[in-house]
Amino acid sequence: MSLLRTSFVAFSAVAAVVVVACSGGSPSVGASCTAASTCYPGVDPAKIQGTVTCLTSISGGYCTHTCTADSDCCAASGECKSGFKELCAPFENQPTTYCFLSCESADIAASGTGITDPNAYCQKYAGPSFSCRSTGGGANNKQFCG
Repeated sequence: MSLLRTSFVAFSAVAAVVVVACSGGSPSVGASCTAASTCYPGVDPAKIQGTVTCLTSISGGYCTHTCTADSDCCAASGECKSGFKELCAPFENQPTTYCFLSCESADIAASGTGITDPNAYCQKYAGPSFSCRSTGGGANNKQFCG
């Protein structure tokens, strides 16, 4: 009985570490992925305004979807679980635009989190390995958590 209890306690501790380690990440845009099919679980793909994409050029993958305007981001019910501002921008000077978690100063201030440092904001609400970076979109360049 003691061995069973010890095993259960050890399992519970490991499970708690896994939950804590994953709880800071974004459950939608910016979530880790290896394929688009793993992005936006529980969201009706027909309601997403654009094509769901896994950007594998970002370390660990980055769930997003194509867009033509900021309003396309978070348009589907359940798409933006965090409620934070997302923006539509080109990535790495490509013509296609995607939704990204914004870390622009005005959007961070409007989030009501009390965080002012863009990197701290990204690490808390996108994931510990994220930082505020440029989309690299030339004249349409914006700041996102990536």
